[in-house]
Amino acid sequence: MYYFIVNYTGGSGKAKKTWDTVHYLLKKKDVDYKAYVTKRQGHARELAKRISEFEEDDIRIVVVGGDGTINEVLNGITDYSRVRFGVIPTGSGNDFSRGMGIPKDTATAVDTLLNSVRGKEIDLGEVITDDGVSHTFAISSGIGLDAIVCKKMITSKVKRFMNRIRLGSLSYLIVTVTTLFSMKTYKVKVQMTEKDGKDVSELAFKDLIFMAAMNFPAEGGGVPMNPNAVADDGLLSICAVSGIPKWRTFFLLPKLKKGKHEGKKGFMLKDVKSLVFDAEEPMVLHTDGEYIGDVTHIEMNIKKNVLNVMV
Repeated sequence: MYYFIVNYTGGSGKAKKTWDTVHYLLKKKDVDYKAYVTKRQGHARELAKRISEFEEDDIRIVVVGGDGTINEVLNGITDYSRVRFGVIPTGSGNDFSRGMGIPKDTATAVDTLLNSVRGKEIDLGEVITDDGVSHTFAISSGIGLDAIVCKKMITSKVKRFMNRIRLGSLSYLIVTVTTLFSMKTYKVKVQMTEKDGKDVSELAFKDLIFMAAMNFPAEGGGVPMNPNAVADDGLLSICAVSGIPKWRTFFLLPKLKKGKHEGKKGFMLKDVKSLVFDAEEPMVLHTDGEYIGDVTHIEMNIKKNVLNVMV
C-alpha cells in the first residue's frame, strides 16, 4: 500500500497543484493508496509514526513536499526495515530529490516511484544533542553559518519573495552572504572517529565559521558542501571552514557554489565515521535545513543503508 503524506505549503503553494496532478495520475493508473494532508508543523512526523506502525510487511511512504517534510517523516518512522520511501518534490531546495536523482517533473517522478522494484538503500545520519534527544537527517547536519542561515530561513521574507518568482534556491545564497558578515565565529573541540572506525583524532578550532556533516553532496538548494559525499558509504563527509577572515570566505563562496573549494586555504574536507562537538558557548544546529536549537555538545554518527528509497 502507498501512503502519501502531502504538505500543501511547500514551494509557496504550488504543492497543492502538484498533489492534484499526482492524485489524477494515481486514479488513472488505478493505484491503491491513501493520502494524508499535514495540518501543522510536526504533523508529518506524527503521521509517519502512525503509518510505520501498521501491521504490514511492505509499507510505502511517499512525501509530496520538500526537504523539511522529508526530515519530519524520517524522524517519525519507527521501523525502517518494513518501509520503502518515496518523494514527489515540491520544495524550494529539493536537496534530497536532487541527491537521489528523482525527476522534477511530477508525472516522471510518479512513474519512477511506481516502477521502482528494488529501490536504493542509503545511509541516514543521527545527531544526539546535549539533552540526549536523537535527531535523524538524510542530507546534512551542521553548526555555524549554514545552521544560522537555516534558522533565519524559517521567517525569511527573502525566501517567500524568491519562491514567488521561482528562484527559491537563490534565497539561501542571499541570506548566507548577509549572515556571514554579521555572525560570530565559534571555539569548538571536535573528536573524529576515522574511516577505519578505530582511530580517533581531535581538532581545536578557535574561529570556526561552519562545519557541515554531509550525507549527500549538497545542501541549501544545491550548494555542494562536500562533492565527495556518497549516501551509501557509511561515512559522514565533513566540510569545515576556519582560520581565514570572513571577507576571504565571501570571495571563496563562488568556488564553494561550484564545488571547487577542496584544497583551498581555510577549508577542510574529510570523511569520518562519527563526530563529537564541544563548544565554549551555544552554537546553532540544523538537520536537513531544519533548526534544532542552540547547543554546546552534540554527537553525530551514521546508520549504514537503513532507508530504502523508491528510485
